[in-house]
Amino acid sequence: MSARFEYLVTGGAGFIGSHLCEKLISTGKSVCVLDNLSTGHLRNIENLLSLESFHFVEGSVLSADTVNDCVSKCNEVIHLAAAVGVENVINKPVETIETNVNGTENILRAARLNNTKVLIASTSEVYGKSWEVPFQEDGDIVLGATSRNRWSYACSKALDEFLALAYSSSYDLPVVVCRFFNTVGPRQSGRYGMVLPRFINQALTQQPITVFGNGTQTRCFSLVSEVIDSVLALLDTPEALGKVINIGSTDEITILELARRVREISGSSSEIVKIPYSEAYPKGFEDMQRRVPDVSRLLGLTGSSPQADIDTIIRQIIENGIPEGAL
Repeated sequence: MSARFEYLVTGGAGFIGSHLCEKLISTGKSVCVLDNLSTGHLRNIENLLSLESFHFVEGSVLSADTVNDCVSKCNEVIHLAAAVGVENVINKPVETIETNVNGTENILRAARLNNTKVLIASTSEVYGKSWEVPFQEDGDIVLGATSRNRWSYACSKALDEFLALAYSSSYDLPVVVCRFFNTVGPRQSGRYGMVLPRFINQALTQQPITVFGNGTQTRCFSLVSEVIDSVLALLDTPEALGKVINIGSTDEITILELARRVREISGSSSEIVKIPYSEAYPKGFEDMQRRVPDVSRLLGLTGSSPQADIDTIIRQIIENGIPEGAL
């Protein structure tokens, strides 16, 4: 790779990353993607691979040499690569921690060497079991016991944030940290525990729509295109440097109602079935009852936040189809 690119997107062959790459390319930007294809797919970016303004590197953020080479040839970094999905995290806790923490540290070290602006993608999972809803960026986080590896993902992403902010304060590295709240949309797979594509796939194939737990837990779902708009707006906002910012919708819905909306909009006759956590996950699984962002900081910095309602989101996903092997 000898050319220079405006953006490096780690995890760029994944769900969010591929949409981000398409957006950047459509606005005339040049993009390099680093992805090991562990959860991403080349089919997500196949329409970009032949473009001169796009370059794909199959490799891991755990390889310091690969990361250094990619970062040195790009003006800005959007770091999305991470272990993803509740089921994936529970089944592979060591890989989760190593990928998230060591990978992010490699990115930050390389960015420091090149004085490269970095946006670190974090997650609403960081808030853990906090009941201080809506979640504010400077609020306390409440994680479960270390014996329950479900919290290893949240802890590893919190460490990513600590590292990023430490690089910002200690080395004056230009860093932005974004906490995503249930980003959904076309091309998302339900294979790793993502609830909305799983529901839609079940509804379209007339299988039972399986709600884990009692269904009263609530989430706020954000359309991927709007999340990307917020990410790019924050990258272009100097006042966002050194800050943690929530990105998400504030439209709260229970998981049981989500299943009902999916069934109605899809025209499915699927039965909605509740499955206890004890049957859906390993022993000791814990969940968040509510997850709602305070988006005041995002609005103050960019003037906008994700607004698409859940019915619009469901229809858009159905119209675009669920990826092969979604479950």
